[in-house]
Amino acid sequence: MNRKSIRVKKYICGTLFAVCALGGMLAGCAPSSPIGLVDIGRISANWPEYQNYQNQLYLDQQTIANSKAGNAAKQREANALQVKYGKITLQLTQQIKDAATKIAQQKQLKLVLTREGVGYGGVDITADVEKAMGITEKATPTP
Repeated sequence: MNRKSIRVKKYICGTLFAVCALGGMLAGCAPSSPIGLVDIGRISANWPEYQNYQNQLYLDQQTIANSKAGNAAKQREANALQVKYGKITLQLTQQIKDAATKIAQQKQLKLVLTREGVGYGGVDITADVEKAMGITEKATPTP
């Protein structure tokens, strides 16, 4: 690399930093991304409460499928199960939202999205959300 291209890179980096810092000061927050990301897959994999509900749902579905009741009775039981777990899902979702809101306020984030579907950018706050919810991350097995 020649000296001219090094100077241009330093100028661009310095200018970008100054613009980001000025933009952050004008916005009243640090010069980092105002968007937080939460990895729902990771939370559900590490969250014992979620895992317990998933296991219970599976057992309840198996019980209905294996019962000797008629099709109409099985359908009623399946509908009741769907309503029950719909309510539980709303409760679990609210717990994640509450924790994410708390962390977003602490980190002065303007928006929190789920990591799924986001290609790049944002600040990953999953570990902070897990900590706020009392979730400990499971160790990843070594390949």
